Amino acid sequence: MAKEQILVVDDEEDILELIKFNLSKEGYGVICAVTGEKAVEIARAELPDLIVLDLMLPGMDSLEVAKFLKHNPETQNIAIVMLTAKGEESDVVTGLELGADDYVTKPFSLKILLARVKAVLRRKAVEAPDQSEVVKIHDLVIHPGRREVKVDGSVVDLTFTEFGVLSYLVRRPGWVFTRSQIVDAVRGSDYFVTDRSVDVQIVGLRKKLGSMGKYIETVRSVGYRFKEA
Repeated sequence: MAKEQILVVDDEEDILELIKFNLSKEGYGVICAVTGEKAVEIARAELPDLIVLDLMLPGMDSLEVAKFLKHNPETQNIAIVMLTAKGEESDVVTGLELGADDYVTKPFSLKILLARVKAVLRRKAVEAPDQSEVVKIHDLVIHPGRREVKVDGSVVDLTFTEFGVLSYLVRRPGWVFTRSQIVDAVRGSDYFVTDRSVDVQIVGLRKKLGSMGKYIETVRSVGYRFKEA
């Protein structure tokens, strides 16, 4: 069976060839691009399983690429691993909020990059939701395939992370989840985030959901749950 297809995007030819060579050795199909515009074009045409995306690109930058792909129904489920340089922490956070799955800091170890790629693809295969299953509870409707949330019939604009947190809680109403469980479900166990970050996501969700926000309950000293009734 053929392995997954990976798109590598970097404007440095030597790095591009190095990553391509090592991914190919692992059996992956590899496509390359040196600009953000070309990356979007290839992603839409080929629908790769994962994109290794350098943060610093000429022309259309990587954050624009990530935003475009994650807001396009055809490409929103493509996994993204960002390559970043030290000192780009704010851009890393923005990228993760836009939907990137992980990041590796330059200069990087090829072993670490390959391990991250494998981990992200494994999570994608195991945790992929049923895109046809529409979730309805109270006056809330979640359509995973469209990444669409409606309250009382009106669409609510959520970030990638907010959508993931809400979907996770709603699929098991009444169950209490710790902050660590929420992080693991949305990003995977090797994604580092603080408890405070989860709290910030919950605050944002409650505000955006309006009347439905009250159903996201805080369970003191434990975590959160979505109230059944």
